[in-house]
Amino acid sequence: MTSTSASGLARLNALEESAALAELHEACASTAWARHLLAARPFTTVQDLYTASDAAMAELTAEDLAEAMAGHPPIGRPKPGDPTSSREQAGMAGASDDLRTEMLELNLAYQDTFGHVFLICATGRTGEQMRDAVKERIGNSPEQEREIVRTELGKINRIRLNRLVEQDA
Repeated sequence: MTSTSASGLARLNALEESAALAELHEACASTAWARHLLAARPFTTVQDLYTASDAAMAELTAEDLAEAMAGHPPIGRPKPGDPTSSREQAGMAGASDDLRTEMLELNLAYQDTFGHVFLICATGRTGEQMRDAVKERIGNSPEQEREIVRTELGKINRIRLNRLVEQDA
């Protein structure tokens, strides 16, 4: 563990509940997930934080997952002024107009099928990889897709939690 992550963990552990809840809510829009992590404090290591996050993800209901997904913009359309979604979707930044149009159409078809945005851990993926993933996943059953979304959300949460504890304390 770096000294920055140790001081970041100490800062997270020391925050009053409402401030900690607000920071955790930035990482994941699920209130149940954030409350689970609050209850697990204090964290000794970053791995303890990840373990608590994974345990919370495993317990989320379909409604909790829907709340978490509502905090994510569609791939190819990061929230204006939101550096997190822009950074995470950087693989779409240089995408051609044709790929952007295709992703918009695929996002809409996916949303019509499943009732929520297409969620993928976009960090490090190209626009083409994300397009291929939505094409592959659109044929899944709702149950299969819910578990894939749970896994992808868990990956996103780990990346965001790492950024949270690595930021200057």
